[in-house]
Amino acid sequence: MGKLDLILTRQSASAKALGEPAPSDAELEPVFAAAVTAPDHGAIRPWRFFLLRGSARERLADLFVDFLRRRKPDVSEEEVETLRGKPLRAPLIIAVAARVTPDHPKVPPQEQIWSAAQAAQNILLALHGLGWGAVQLSGLHTYDPEVKAAFGLGEEDAIVGFIYVGTPTGEARVKKRPDPKRFVREWRGPVSEDAAAE
Repeated sequence: MGKLDLILTRQSASAKALGEPAPSDAELEPVFAAAVTAPDHGAIRPWRFFLLRGSARERLADLFVDFLRRRKPDVSEEEVETLRGKPLRAPLIIAVAARVTPDHPKVPPQEQIWSAAQAAQNILLALHGLGWGAVQLSGLHTYDPEVKAAFGLGEEDAIVGFIYVGTPTGEARVKKRPDPKRFVREWRGPVSEDAAAE
């Protein structure tokens, strides 16, 4: 695979199409080595990676359900069971988080969260390059203080996503990519509000 092909061919797998096996600890070593090459202004190293396997996925499901019931007390049991099954779809979940230093003199909290998000992208690229299937998922529970606390994270910290990992099963559908030219502009100085909204 060429250097750019790794990026150009990466796409999210369907979480329900990720089967056993998942990568072993040894197979994950280069994945996390790739993760920590993410841009990191101030060398804060905000990244935290949590591996969820086996029954840990059931405990994550319980957290998600607790959040749902707090947010929507009249939730149906059907919705509860659908949500409970989601973390069980793949054999491995990697929760990617940012441990934020809120009062850093040079690096705002948002940049520290961006660094963790870029580490997550590196994880996705590395898994793709090694032949694994993966998809990054989130949801409102990702931002819940009680869900974050279960990972030892504070309110100022952030979970940037849950990466579901496994062996791809079935035929991967090829996603249509947008034309990148639509998003590229030559900047020549300040623009009007109307132009900025385009």
